[in-house]
Amino acid sequence: MVNASTWDGVTLRSSYHDRVIEARDELADAARDGNWPAVFDLLEEHPDWINGARVGGTSGYTPLHQAAWHGADADIAHRLIARGAWRTLRTAQGEQAAAIAARLGHHHLLEPLTPVVHHHVPAETLASIQLHFHALIHERADDLITEHQLRLPELEPLTEQRNPACWFPVPGMYGGFGYRLEQSRLTVESWCRVAGGSGRRHVINEHGTQLIAEGFV
Repeated sequence: MVNASTWDGVTLRSSYHDRVIEARDELADAARDGNWPAVFDLLEEHPDWINGARVGGTSGYTPLHQAAWHGADADIAHRLIARGAWRTLRTAQGEQAAAIAARLGHHHLLEPLTPVVHHHVPAETLASIQLHFHALIHERADDLITEHQLRLPELEPLTEQRNPACWFPVPGMYGGFGYRLEQSRLTVESWCRVAGGSGRRHVINEHGTQLIAEGFV
């Protein structure tokens, strides 16, 4: 499965080495302060952090949410989106970046921040698939999900990606979950690379989950 992006589910600072936390804090501080040259320098070095919020923070604000809050130039929003920032991603309060901009009167950002959906799935169908997906994650890695207090993947961002695929790494699993949206179903591959034959492939639709292959990796 080709993974186009990464779901950043880590919420505990203890899940990372100190040097990673230091760099993540630099990015979060730069976005909070509207220091966009520093943000882009850090994203150049760590492109997978484009949709990451402050580890251990409470707002869930990514660089794109901060751009909306600051009322940054539209060019900043376009550059973040070009790097893979998800316009559908919600904060801890459930706001997308466009809603933040609208609430604060930054109307010049509404056009670039309004999500462009490439894969239309009814909201109730997507919610049912996500519920089954989360149940599968708990079935495969419940102890690690609990230990690291991981934020489980939300599927809405897949709808705006031309390649609707993502990777959810699980600390301590030496692997994780690769998932891809295909019309109104989700194909999920999960494995632990230090456990031979641990790979499993499931297909999930709104009605449930089906195991279709196992024993790889």
